[in-house]
Amino acid sequence: SIDGKIGYRIFLEPLDSTDPKKQFYNLSKLGDPRYDRLPFSIRVLLESAVRNCDGFLVKCSDVESILNWKQTQTQTVEVPFRPARVILQDFTGVPAVVDFAAMRDAVMKLGGDPEKINPVCPADLVIDHSIQVDFNRKSDSLQKNQDLEFDRNKERFQFLKWGSKAFRNMRIIPPGSGIVHQVNLEYLARVVFNYDGYFYPDSLVGTDSHTTMIDGLGVLGWGVGGIEAEAVMLGQPISMVLPEVVGYKLSGTPDKFITSTDIVLTVTKHLRQVGVVGKFVEFFGPGVAQLSIADRATIANMCPEYGATAAFFPVDNVSIQYLKQTGGCHAQLAYITKYLKAVAMFRDYNDVSQDPDYTRVVELDLSTVVPCCSGPKRPQDRIAVSDMKTDFETCLGAKVGFKGFQVALERHSTGVPFQFDGKEYTLSHGSVVIAAITSCTNTSNPSVMLGAGLLAKKAIECGLSVKPYIKTSLSPGSGVVTTYLKESGVMDYLYQLGFEVVGYGCMTCIGNSGPLPEPVVNAITQGDLVAAGVLSGNRNFEGRVHPNTRANYLASPPLVIAYAIAGTVRIDFEKEPVAINSEGKEIFLRDIWPTREEIQAVERTFVIPSMFKEVYEKIEKVNERWNSLVAPSDKLYTWDPKSTYIKSPPFFDGLLKPPKSIHDAYVLLNFGDSVTTDHISPAGNIARNSSAARYLTNRGLSPRDYNSYGSRRGNDDVMARGTFANIRLFNKFLNKQAPQTIHLPTGETLDVFDAAERYQQSGVPLLVLAGKEYGSGSSRDWAAKGPFLLGIKAVVAESYERIHRSNLVGMGVIPLEYLEGDTADSLGLTGRERYTIIIPEQLTPRMILDTGKTFQVRMRFDTDVELAYFRHGGILNYMIRKMSEN
Repeated sequence: SIDGKIGYRIFLEPLDSTDPKKQFYNLSKLGDPRYDRLPFSIRVLLESAVRNCDGFLVKCSDVESILNWKQTQTQTVEVPFRPARVILQDFTGVPAVVDFAAMRDAVMKLGGDPEKINPVCPADLVIDHSIQVDFNRKSDSLQKNQDLEFDRNKERFQFLKWGSKAFRNMRIIPPGSGIVHQVNLEYLARVVFNYDGYFYPDSLVGTDSHTTMIDGLGVLGWGVGGIEAEAVMLGQPISMVLPEVVGYKLSGTPDKFITSTDIVLTVTKHLRQVGVVGKFVEFFGPGVAQLSIADRATIANMCPEYGATAAFFPVDNVSIQYLKQTGGCHAQLAYITKYLKAVAMFRDYNDVSQDPDYTRVVELDLSTVVPCCSGPKRPQDRIAVSDMKTDFETCLGAKVGFKGFQVALERHSTGVPFQFDGKEYTLSHGSVVIAAITSCTNTSNPSVMLGAGLLAKKAIECGLSVKPYIKTSLSPGSGVVTTYLKESGVMDYLYQLGFEVVGYGCMTCIGNSGPLPEPVVNAITQGDLVAAGVLSGNRNFEGRVHPNTRANYLASPPLVIAYAIAGTVRIDFEKEPVAINSEGKEIFLRDIWPTREEIQAVERTFVIPSMFKEVYEKIEKVNERWNSLVAPSDKLYTWDPKSTYIKSPPFFDGLLKPPKSIHDAYVLLNFGDSVTTDHISPAGNIARNSSAARYLTNRGLSPRDYNSYGSRRGNDDVMARGTFANIRLFNKFLNKQAPQTIHLPTGETLDVFDAAERYQQSGVPLLVLAGKEYGSGSSRDWAAKGPFLLGIKAVVAESYERIHRSNLVGMGVIPLEYLEGDTADSLGLTGRERYTIIIPEQLTPRMILDTGKTFQVRMRFDTDVELAYFRHGGILNYMIRKMSEN
C-alpha cells in the first residue's frame, strides 16, 4: 500500500553508491511482472507518474492505470504526464511569451504577484521560423536573407529577448543557429536528466508537431498546442488518454540505393493505411539496429504525417554512439547507460526476449522499399519514382481532389514560352520551379545531405546544370551540416548547381519560400499551369509551399537535385535521361546516384565530434546582431499601442464569465474532409487583397512591409484576419476554392473575417461544420485562437486530429462529433440552418448532446481536466484563477 502524499519515495535509491545524494526511482522495486511487458514508451509515462505522485495532481491510481496498460489502453483512461521540459520555436513561441506577459498583467489586476508567472520546467525557444528565401543563387544570399530577417522582425526579436530576461527558466537560441528539432537532437537533448539530485528520463512537449523527431534518439516527446505547452511551463501535468501502442517491426536490409527519406515516406503511407491517430508507435525488430540515429529521427520526424502521437525508438548502443559523436562526455554517457539499464529502458533490438506487449504489431521489410516521393498535395500519398511521370499525368486530368487538378485533356501539352536573363525557356504542366533542400526531416541526416552533395559532384563532372529560373535553395538544419559539406568537398558542387546556403531555418518547408521570378509567375498564370515544387520537407498541403506551385512533392535531397536538373516531374528516371549534356550525351540518374557505401565512407571520415562541439559551444553568442539588440528589462511588458507585431491579446477579457449555451448560431463555414490547420491558421505571406493587408495598410504599412503571418503571431488583430484566409480553402457554401464565405442573413460573399465581423456586430454566435480529420497537419495554436476570435463557439465534425481538438478545448471552443454513421450529408444538413446547443450544468467526458435539431452529437471533452478548462473559459484562464487563488 502506497501513501498518496508520500508517493513512491520508498523506491528511491542512489544510482552510484559512491554518490548517495544523486538518486533515482528504481521501478524494478515495484515487484510487478507487468512492468517488463510494458512498451518502452509507456515505461517513460510510468516513471513520470511514480516520481511526481503527490496524491493530488498525480495519484497512486494513475500509477496503477499505467502499470495496468494492457487492460486500460482500450478503456479511455485519463492519466497525467509531467514532461521534463518544453521546446518552442519562434512562430509559436512569440504568442506563448505574449500570453505569459498578458497573464502577468491579468494576475496583477486580480491582486496577485505577477512574478509568479514563470516557466516551472526548463523551456528552450529556438528562433528558426522567421527567415525567408528572398535571395538565392548568389554567394551573399545567406547574409542578405539574415539581414532582411532582422529588419523585418526586430520588434519580435526585441520582445523575445525581453522574455529571456524577464522570465526565469527560459533560454532563447538566437536566429541563424538552425532548425529547432535538429538543434534539439544535436544539442538540447539530455536523454537522461541529472537534475536537482535525481536521475530520470528526458521527455518533452513542444509547440511544433514535429517535436516527435526527438523520439528517434529515445527521448519521448510530441507536439502540443501553444496553450497546452504554456500550462506545462506553469507546472501543470498534461492530461492525456492512455494511448494504444502499435509495435512497428522492421526487418530486412534496404537496397544500397535507398535513402532514409524513401523509408519514411513508405512508413508514412503504410501507417496512414493502418490507422494510428491518437496512438503511440514504437519501433522494434532487427531492422532498427541497422538504422542510424539520423535515420530513426527522420522516421520519427514525420510522425504527424502518419497521424500518431509519438514514434518512439528506445535507447540502444547506437543512441549512445550518437551522443558520443555529437560531443557527449564520458561521464554523461556512463550515467545515461547505467540509469536506463537499471530501469529496464535500454534496448537490444536483436534480443527478442526484450520485445514487450503491443496493442498490435505491423511489419515492414526494409528490402521492399523503393525510391519514392509523396504528393502532389499530401505527405501520405507515396509514389514510386518509377511511377512519377504517369502518376502526375493521371493527376493532371483527374477530378479536383488530393490526387487531381481537373485539367482538360487538350491542355495537357500546353507550353508557355518566356524570357529569363536574355534567354527563352518554356514552362508546361509539371515544370519544376522550386527545388529546395530544406526541413529538419532531412537536413539533420548526414547520409542524405552527403548523398545530395555526391550526386551534385557527379552531375557537375558529367556536365549537367540546373536551369537558372528554377528557385533552388539549401537551408541546413544546423551549422554542423555546413561544416561537414564543406570539409568533405561537396559544397562547391552544390553551389555550382544553384544550391547555395540561403539561411538556417525551416524556410521553404513552412511556406517561407520567398517570391518566384516575375517572368515565371507570369508564365504560370498565363497558361494556368500546374507548376511543381520539389522539396526535402515533411508537408506539401495545398497553398503551403508557394501560391504558384499547385503540385508539390516531398523527396530526398538527392532527388530534389535530380528533379531540378531534369526541370520537370514528368520524367521516368529509369527510362529517360535526367538530362543531355553539352556533348550530346544522355546522362541517366543511375549514372550519378551515389551508393549507400560511398555515402557511409564519406560520413565516417567527415562527420566527427569536434564539429558538433565547435558549433554548439558558441551557439548562443555567435549572432552579433542578436547580441547587440537592446531589450527592456522590466518584469511587466510595456505594450506599444502602435505595434503591428506585438499586442496584448483579449483572451483574458472574459476572465470571470462562465461558459454559456449556444443559441441560434449561424454556420460560418461548411467543410468536407481533411481541412488542415494550414487551411485554418494564418500562414505564409499576407496576400495584398486580404483582410489582414487592409488592416496593415490602414496603419500606414506598404505591401513590402507586410511580412508573413508567422512573423505577426504576436498580434491578434492580424491573426484573426488571417484565419481561414488560405486561397485553397474549399467552402461548400461557394463550391470553389477561395478564402471567402456567404454571410447568410444577406447572401453576400465576403472574406471570412469580414463575414465573421458582421455576425459579431449583430451578437450572433457561429459554428463550423466539417467532415473527417478536421484540423490535421501542423500543431498550430492560432488554428484554435483564430476561430475563437472570429466568434466561433463550436465545431461539428466527423473526426478530429488530436492536437487541434485539444487546442480547441484550450480556447473554450466546443469540439462536437457526429455519432457513428452520421454525417452532415446523411442528416441532410446544408449549413444554412440555425443551431442551438444547450450546455448542461453537469458535464462528463464524451457525453452525448442533443443540439436542439433532430440529431445528436458527442461532446469531445475527453477528460475531466478538459472539462475544468472549459468551465473556466480555457486553459490560460484556469491557470490565472488558480495562481490568483494561491
